[in-house]
Amino acid sequence: MFAQVRTRLGSTLVKLPSCLGSRATRGITPVFCKHQHRSFSSESAGVRVLYDGLCPICVTEIRFLEFLQRNESGKVHFIDIALPDYDGAKYHNVTYEMAMEVMHVIDENDQIHRGIPAFAVMYSAVGLGWLGRFMMWSPVRPLMDKSYAIFAKNRLKWTGRGEECMTGRCEKKIQ
Repeated sequence: MFAQVRTRLGSTLVKLPSCLGSRATRGITPVFCKHQHRSFSSESAGVRVLYDGLCPICVTEIRFLEFLQRNESGKVHFIDIALPDYDGAKYHNVTYEMAMEVMHVIDENDQIHRGIPAFAVMYSAVGLGWLGRFMMWSPVRPLMDKSYAIFAKNRLKWTGRGEECMTGRCEKKIQ
């Protein structure tokens, strides 16, 4: 019985379009291969998360989110604002200084989200929509906003950097 199922399944799968570009499937846009037929650049596609790559707390979270979306590359782009070549003009004029103040995320519709709404968009994009919805839930949202405001105000101090990091570029202080 299992041999029959395997044979039928195998013969059905052979008829499906392949992403490998065989002669039989050229000219067909396979449903399963949409990632190969995008007409936009990967830089502008998907959700763009602007994060401070010198913040160990931020980097830990970004690495976790990258892990969650490892099988869906191109869905979320993580942009390190601490890199010398960061250009805010590419990201709706979100300057380094603006991005250092509070988390910024640009969604698939090119809308900018700041603070807790940015986290909600980011989490939804990597499959943690339940967490984003919880953070935005009206009984929880005021607590989230206040907690994040405290974190955003103090994160430089907590990560060994000072207020000079708010303008220009900074390096982590060696203690």
